[in-house]
Amino acid sequence: MVQYNVSLEGKTVLVTGVAGFIGSNLVKRLFQDVKDVKVIGIDNITDYYDVNIKYERLREIEALGHDWVFMKESIADKEAIERIFSDNDISVVVNLAAQAGVRYSITNPDAYIESNLIGFYNILEACRHHAVEHLVYASSSSVYGSNKKIPYSTEDKVDNPVSLYAATKKSNELMAHAYSKLYNIPSTGLRFFTVYGPAGRPDMAYFGFTNKLVRGEKIQIFNYGNCKRDFTYVDDIVEGVVRVMQHAPEKQIGEDGLPVPPYAVYNIGNNQPENLLDFVHILQEELVRAGVLPSDYDFEAHKELVPMQPGDVPVTYADTTPLEQDFGFKPSTPLRTGLRSFAEWYRNYYESDMP
Repeated sequence: MVQYNVSLEGKTVLVTGVAGFIGSNLVKRLFQDVKDVKVIGIDNITDYYDVNIKYERLREIEALGHDWVFMKESIADKEAIERIFSDNDISVVVNLAAQAGVRYSITNPDAYIESNLIGFYNILEACRHHAVEHLVYASSSSVYGSNKKIPYSTEDKVDNPVSLYAATKKSNELMAHAYSKLYNIPSTGLRFFTVYGPAGRPDMAYFGFTNKLVRGEKIQIFNYGNCKRDFTYVDDIVEGVVRVMQHAPEKQIGEDGLPVPPYAVYNIGNNQPENLLDFVHILQEELVRAGVLPSDYDFEAHKELVPMQPGDVPVTYADTTPLEQDFGFKPSTPLRTGLRSFAEWYRNYYESDMP
């Protein structure tokens, strides 16, 4: 187990992508657990998916009444980022702002270059010029591409991305390593594995499937159902992030007189991949249980097995041993528990639209 070396109490934490799924849940958790923490949140509220959900997440944070500032800014705006760092004594940065999605990167590559590369560079530059105790940033399981060896380990070579999204996330890790080496910036990358839960991203399979089933449309199950995903409940992701925030990789000087990069990367996944067909079956049961769909819904008539999509991979499976060894934590929320929470949230959020 590592020793915590970053106290969050009384500090200012910058969370980018704060209106996003993970970012908003992280802020709520910080306000719940950390005394006198101040959070500055940045998000440019893109319309990649329904902005109403993003604003609802922000309202939930606002309602907590804590020391909280929201700024509608893009991390790709270097002047805005520099101003935020100059005006505030930021101790810890959690960079979750990114253009997400594998398939969207095929049709809209510009969005990924702007946010994931230029935006992340701006964050690194700000951390370089304004001493921060720790930079934590989102990477992705997508960096593993079509690796045949499973479970995926952070020791694996990941030089064969199968999507631009994956390439940008691997680039983030390389850029962070370079800045850690050159400027002694403690940084930790987190490779998230298929995050799900209440108020999640509508572009994710479980949410998209639900929307289509409610409308009576067919859902497409890729690779003829022969996909496995390491579904990770959002509360487990946030637990991992909060623990990692409190331990910055140690600064050391190497034989060359330069810093040994205070740099680390961890997987955060459930370490228990689920077959997509089993996942859909559990989702169906929980949607019926929550009253989102009627008990006599004909699911078979609304399923279509289709080939793999470009950029997708057949399996994601996290080796979480380093996370468990260093932080004493391993995601463990059962899929049914997480999907039940989602189904109940969906029923409440879209109640007026329910049949």
